[in-house]
Amino acid sequence: MAFGSFEQSGGQQPMAEINTTPLVDVMLVLLVIFIITAPLFQQAVPVDLPKVDATRIDDKPQVIQVALDAAGIVYWNGEPIHGDALPARLEAARGADPELHLRADRATRYERVAEVMAAAQRAGIVKIAFVTDPANPAKP
Repeated sequence: MAFGSFEQSGGQQPMAEINTTPLVDVMLVLLVIFIITAPLFQQAVPVDLPKVDATRIDDKPQVIQVALDAAGIVYWNGEPIHGDALPARLEAARGADPELHLRADRATRYERVAEVMAAAQRAGIVKIAFVTDPANPAKP
């Protein structure tokens, strides 16, 4: 194989051909590897699976609606309760892995909302949703 110089001398044209021999070599090697490994993917292990007629069970979580009005009165699923009874009710409902939907009046102090959330956390309720009213956006 002869090497040319960088000088343009005597009408020599630059080489405009691509050497495809390495490309063909790589493709042949890949083809051989594929031919050898393809039969290995056809082997399967027979497994005798049980036949079961199962239906999907819709486990809807228990939803607890807790509401706070502007006066600080707590409502449990629409029923007014005393504020001291809330931790006991939350503790009793913990076994069913409930969702707590918390709704508070706009004039309710945040301190009262935080007390309800803390009581839910102490009772072990981790799913808490805040229910809002999109029809009445906050006024600046």
